[in-house]
Amino acid sequence: MPTSLEPPDSHHLQAALGWLELGNTHEAAAELARLSPALQDHPDVLEARWRWCAAARRWEEALAVARAQVAAAPDEPTGWVNQSYALHELKRTAEARELLLAKAAEFPKLSLIPYNLACYACQLGDLAEARRWLGRVLQLRSKDEVQRLALNDPDLKPLWEEIRVW
Repeated sequence: MPTSLEPPDSHHLQAALGWLELGNTHEAAAELARLSPALQDHPDVLEARWRWCAAARRWEEALAVARAQVAAAPDEPTGWVNQSYALHELKRTAEARELLLAKAAEFPKLSLIPYNLACYACQLGDLAEARRWLGRVLQLRSKDEVQRLALNDPDLKPLWEEIRVW
């Protein structure tokens, strides 16, 4: 188990996350740069770096960070989800689907995995598979919550008419 971050590194990390929430990637990057070099592979730091890459739409970097997350914590779902999402954003959706599909059974209670698989299937034109994955999400989350998310997700646009009448 990784050690918790101590001040001042914990403060820099929290500041970076705060800046990301405010949409300021420049200040977030400055805070991340202040973290001790020895902590660059800490799971919390890697997650913050991935969020920064995603916010900055730097998907190649996001993919590299997600791979580091998987290497640092292969039994945690975050790196796998982040890796597949980065692949999807790089227009490598089939690869994203295969990667996440291989991990779906390992994290059966995490609704984000079947949700993302539904998005990937939809974008790959397999609406039947997308429906099956959305059915799995509905077993884990409320219908209203899933409907609200799905109707705001352009990846699921081919299914919006169906989703509206759930």
